[in-house]
Amino acid sequence: MDFGMEAGIFVAYAVGLLAIYFLGRLFILPIKTIAKLLLNGIVGGVVLVIINLIGGNFGIFLPVNIITALITGILGIPGTVGMLIFFNLQSLL
Repeated sequence: MDFGMEAGIFVAYAVGLLAIYFLGRLFILPIKTIAKLLLNGIVGGVVLVIINLIGGNFGIFLPVNIITALITGILGIPGTVGMLIFFNLQSLL
């Protein structure tokens, strides 16, 4: 085995490792985003249910439909609080 063959093997390993690194970065970033959206959706959904259960005694209600689910899923608790404020201000006016 001469030096040219060893250098070629080293370069092939380096390119393979770089390819694995970049493919890993390519797939990990969307997985993190999906996991964050999933966690926001679960927490926001639980908050929606709690608001509807407890808030029903005080006349506070947030409808559970596709729009409120999307807002809650994307924005999480701040989105739920924003909808709560929006719907209550709208009913007061």
